[in-house]
Amino acid sequence: MITKLLIANRGEIACRVIKTAQKMGIATVAVYSDADREALHVRMADEAVHIGPSPAKDSYLQIDRIIAACKQTGAQAVHPGYGFLSENPKFAEALEAAGIIFVGPPVKAIEAMGDKITSKKIAAEAGVSTVPGHMGLIDDAEHAVTIARSIGYPVMIKASAGGGGKGMRIAHNDAEAREGFERSKSEAASSFGDDRIFIEKFVTEPRHIEIQLIADAHGNAIYLNERECSIQRRNQKVIEEAPSPFLDEATRKAMGEQSVALAKAVGYQSAGTVEFIVDKDRNFYFLEMNTRLQVEHPVTELITGLDLVELMLRVANGEKLPLTQDQVQRNGWAIESRLYAEDPYRNFLPSTGRLTRYRPPAETGTVRNDTGVFEGGEISTFYDPMIAKLCTWAPTRIEAVDAMAVALDSFEVEGVGNNLPFLSAVMEQDRFREGRLTTGYIAEEFPDGFHGAELGEQHLFDVTAAAAIMMARREQRRSGAATESQWHVQAGETANTVTLHQHGLETVVDVGWRSEAAHLHWQPGDKTARLDWSDGRKSVLKVNPTTSGFRIRYRGADLKVLVLRPHIAALLRHMPVKVPPDMSRFLLCPMPGQVVRVDVSEGDIVEDGQTLAIVEAMKMENVLKAEKRARVGKVHVVPGAVLAVDQVMIEFEAV
Repeated sequence: MITKLLIANRGEIACRVIKTAQKMGIATVAVYSDADREALHVRMADEAVHIGPSPAKDSYLQIDRIIAACKQTGAQAVHPGYGFLSENPKFAEALEAAGIIFVGPPVKAIEAMGDKITSKKIAAEAGVSTVPGHMGLIDDAEHAVTIARSIGYPVMIKASAGGGGKGMRIAHNDAEAREGFERSKSEAASSFGDDRIFIEKFVTEPRHIEIQLIADAHGNAIYLNERECSIQRRNQKVIEEAPSPFLDEATRKAMGEQSVALAKAVGYQSAGTVEFIVDKDRNFYFLEMNTRLQVEHPVTELITGLDLVELMLRVANGEKLPLTQDQVQRNGWAIESRLYAEDPYRNFLPSTGRLTRYRPPAETGTVRNDTGVFEGGEISTFYDPMIAKLCTWAPTRIEAVDAMAVALDSFEVEGVGNNLPFLSAVMEQDRFREGRLTTGYIAEEFPDGFHGAELGEQHLFDVTAAAAIMMARREQRRSGAATESQWHVQAGETANTVTLHQHGLETVVDVGWRSEAAHLHWQPGDKTARLDWSDGRKSVLKVNPTTSGFRIRYRGADLKVLVLRPHIAALLRHMPVKVPPDMSRFLLCPMPGQVVRVDVSEGDIVEDGQTLAIVEAMKMENVLKAEKRARVGKVHVVPGAVLAVDQVMIEFEAV
């Protein structure tokens, strides 16, 4: 029986595994790098061992140091989480040789499924539907173009050892195939130490749907329904849900049975996921098998009532699965939103810094938050920018979406750029609420990037009413009297005259022709405000006071709200408008990162769309391109330079 478990990972997944191990009475050991000395997973574990410098290659990817930590602490087993060494067969092999239990599948299964080229061949032999493509090795960029032409554009260029969206590019023509091959190969070498690339047909109007498996060492394997993971950015999942709003029972059963057949073909044990691309006609094609716990596993747990980490530990302990396929439940609906330290207003570029405020919504039977950070902690450049995974459960999909919208509004994060506004905006979109999803959703719905949400009439009413009541509270604190009052409220382009009628805790709000009663939970100094409406609705707004009103963030909108007496508001049109400085002649570094290369020299004439430089941030290579024709006046950086956000890289002159 496993009595002490070492978690060879960090962040939220390490914390997640520790929670279940402790629930099972298993002692836990954390490992940490220099950057993670004060991390949450280190605080949560019963013991912690330092394993090296901050870069993952010098710490979390050091097999010998993980094994040494096991021997030092007496840990009998290792849970790898996801990423890092979780799908490294050499790691599983080394643990086995050291007499340490690997909480995961056998080495041969990892080897077979870890190589995307090999896995597709095995899947085809096992009767699993596969995507047309070229599974052989590719010599160079021109060879990639030849292959892409033979398959037919668009194609997906992918790293054989890849995952997490790294080493992946879509190409629609020869030029994109050449550049995609070079970038995928470079990212693959940097992230996985394996630069092999393959190419397959890119399915149009695709959905990304995956099947969760669990198998034991006694020949039993079952599937635990599916997850829809189509909302992606740069091939990285952002919002997931279970079940899928698209599958019918026949397709679900066929996908599940093929997944189990593949698992049995490679002698699989433990938790694993078979990923598929599904077209608009519900034809499905094998994409890959992840031989580990998935990031999005909580939504499966919420609809099945199972603890996947517990099942993994019991399987690793030699136990049989405690249920059969017929006993697998599918109860209600669950949504997961991945909260990243990425600035949606800067094309989702990574953000680093200290979390000056971190207040997740309260966890209940319908809200779950898996996290590995805390208020005052730091988001570093060394690791994945994920902050948390926020999940909601409800009996129906639309109720789960509505619960997620409120939970996102209630989530307070300050100090780093984050994608909370974007996630909130998606929850309000008709297309998302109707379940009309594809992997191209974000590119299609936000073709010019994300610039904040536009609130509908109902939500503007919420903002306007809340702002007026809060200003009245501020005035009441100053004057000491609560009286009926009238305010001119301007939220974005919308302006209303709001009349408040005080009746104890409840306020009657008149905005134009509307009149509704609301109870506001807010006092001056609070960072959030909650409005309880008489019709049962709840509105949660993030609030920061300003001189003449508030900055209010709500449902993806970030609004400067002016709250003035009507006679003062009449003078607004006479106020001068401050014009921001023109920075169009500079290329600014859009994120903290390291310069990989600079493709231009002083005096060069560059054209619209021409590559200027490549900056790597959090293991992703970002290609910076010219936005118009110009002459390079001065180059301020060199390859290898580490840059801060908005640091000047290149200065341009008019041609």
